[in-house]
Amino acid sequence: MRILAASLIIAASSIPAQQTGASIDLPTGAQVVFQATGNGVQIYTCTSTPAAIKWTLKAPDAKLLDASGKTIGSHFAGPTWKLNDGSQVQGELVANRPSPEAGSVAWLLLRAKAGTASGTLANVAFIRRTETHGGAAPASGCNSAQDAGKSVQVHYTAAYTFYSAAATN
Repeated sequence: MRILAASLIIAASSIPAQQTGASIDLPTGAQVVFQATGNGVQIYTCTSTPAAIKWTLKAPDAKLLDASGKTIGSHFAGPTWKLNDGSQVQGELVANRPSPEAGSVAWLLLRAKAGTASGTLANVAFIRRTETHGGAAPASGCNSAQDAGKSVQVHYTAAYTFYSAAATN
């Protein structure tokens, strides 16, 4: 019985999955392609399930700004980042870790979804969100079934860095 339990634990630990609280470090050799600051809101909806009533992230809605503060694109559901020149990329979560700043959304490492990167962002393999300020779901306002369906927008800023994969020889 102990052998079976140990085998199940080992098997479960080898299943690849989204890593919560894991490293958001990039693979060795990844190169910066593009950087932008996101400034906008995280949109949450109060959802009710048999297990709980809680705020659930619906989507981000943010402007992407260059180093001078000029709007160069937008960030929205998908998650998707789209530049004013039409370039875009969608991401899928690889890992996250809590922001060091209370009340701020997590820092993330995302992988570019296959076939979604175009234009200036065509070579993007990874997107990392860091330096988050604000944006976490509220602690109140979603407490009962009567609150279900309510939405709230929480202001946030973040650094978004887009990376190419390591060069292969």
